[in-house]
This record gives sequence, C-alpha cells and structure tokens, in this order.
Amino acid sequence: MTTQAPARARQPAPAGEATASAPVRQRSRTRRLLQAPLPAGVSSALYVGHVMHQRLRPARHRLRYGVFSMLFDLDELPALHRRLRLFSLGRFNLFSLRLSDFGAGDAAGPRAHVEQHLQAAGLPTGGPIRLLAMPRILGYAFNPLTVYFCHGADGRLGAILYEVNNTFGERHSYLVGVGPRAHEREVIEQRCDKCFHVSPFLGLDMHYRFRVLPPDLADERLSVGVTAHDAEGPVLVARLDAQARELTDRALLRAFFTHPLLTLKVVAGIHWEALRLLFKRVPVHDHPQRPAHSVTLGTACTSSPTHRGQTPT
Repeated sequence: MTTQAPARARQPAPAGEATASAPVRQRSRTRRLLQAPLPAGVSSALYVGHVMHQRLRPARHRLRYGVFSMLFDLDELPALHRRLRLFSLGRFNLFSLRLSDFGAGDAAGPRAHVEQHLQAAGLPTGGPIRLLAMPRILGYAFNPLTVYFCHGADGRLGAILYEVNNTFGERHSYLVGVGPRAHEREVIEQRCDKCFHVSPFLGLDMHYRFRVLPPDLADERLSVGVTAHDAEGPVLVARLDAQARELTDRALLRAFFTHPLLTLKVVAGIHWEALRLLFKRVPVHDHPQRPAHSVTLGTACTSSPTHRGQTPT
C-alpha cells in the first residue's frame, strides 16, 4: 500500500513580494486589454495620414500636416462603446463621439438625417452608413469636413454626403450619387456647385470637384480630394491621404501621443493660415447669407481606375 504525502500548505508570500506583484498583474491585464482587437468583419477603423492644402491663385500657398480620423459604421457604435476603454459614445473620454455633433444635431441622429436626404434625392438607402470624421479628443472636436459613405441595401456604395462646417458655427452638406463603376476600387469623381461660405478667401461663384478612393476592408488606403474651381480653373486643392489601422485601444493611445490635441490644432491652424493669407494680400470676400436649404445635390462623373499601391491623383 502506498501512501500519499500530505499536500503542502501554501505559504503566504512575504509582504514586500505581494506588494510588488500586484502592479505587475495590473500592467499585464492593461496590456492585454490594449492589444485585444475588435471582432473580425468590423468596418470601423482608425485612419492615419496627412492633409494637404494647395492654393494656386491669386497667391500660391501650401500646407501639409499629419492627421488621423476615425471611420465609424453607425451600426457598430454601441459595440465600439462597449469594447474600447478609450472611446465612448455620448460620454467624456480620451476619445468620444456625440451624435449631436453631426447631421441636424437632433435626437434622431445622423443616420435618420442622411437617409431622409437620400430618399428625397432618389438615392439608394437601407445599407451601412460609414462616417469619416475626427472624434472628440478630451471633449473637444471641430470637423471642417465630415464624409458619409452611404450604401444601399445591396451593400454597394450609392452616394457620398460631404458635411461642411465653418468657423462661424454654420453647417451645410453636399450630397452626390456614385455612378456605375467597373470595380469597387475605382476612384469616384463627382461635382457640385459651391453655395456655402467656408473661407473669407474664397467666393461662392465656384464649384467643387471631388476625387475619392473610398474605404474598403480589402485595402488600407483612403483618399478624399476636393478641388475648388472658378471660371478660370482650379483655385484650391485639398486632399486627405490615409492608411487604415485596426481600431484598438493601443492604436488610439498611439494616435493621441503622435498627434496630441489634434482637434485644437486644427482650429488654431485655420486661423494661423488665414493670417498668413492676409499677409500675402489675398482678397477677402464678405460673408454671404446662408443657403435656404441644408443640402445641395451634385452630379456623379466618370470614375477612374486605380490599382493597389497606386496613389489616386
């Protein structure tokens, strides 16, 4: 008959050892939380890249700066709120989103606002709506341009809505359908008359031309280009080029430290560049009345093919 040695009682760790191991366990848990990705198939993403502005006339002026934006599938917002420690929906956090910052700013939310205008324009509805914007950072945000990628019930991109905010607290949107495309990675080209005052250095007798490489789960690239034309040709070119990053707490934390207080810098930069344009004696236009309608419809143009690794021009 064999006998089993009695189990050895676990000795309590010395006080100093227990005190030292607790922070280690906490750091390990925090590290796991920051590294944990969102579930596969999530469309929302972090986009990191650069914005370029090039004024061509009457004085040349160029600026380029690093930015990040977040692509929010509006249907995924509750899951993102639950999953991410550094992002909240409707509450203060390092990064946050308030639905009242977009669309009509009412309780119905941006999805209802966008779908209402899609239906009125006879454009496809019923599919995902993905919003590209800068989030609130420590409670503050200003988005000169928010882009909504609007999909039909069949999943195809059917329209893009460009929501423009100026520094006078006004907002206007341009809604343009997406024409037929041979494949999903063609650059979308659109056009719309300018009817909303954005900058005192640009008049209203102009039109916008948009060139967009929309977000896609199979391709990290994103590009949104806007050119303002008058009767003599292009006056201003602006473009965002960015690469997708998986939307995790670690990625958000890295974006915060590599682009500190980005939303405040955007507003400060707008006023600083305006001062530089004044020194260059660029003519100033009076602030006209706001348009009576909140959305202006544009027209789709022929799309251009692009290839993986090629930057849209």
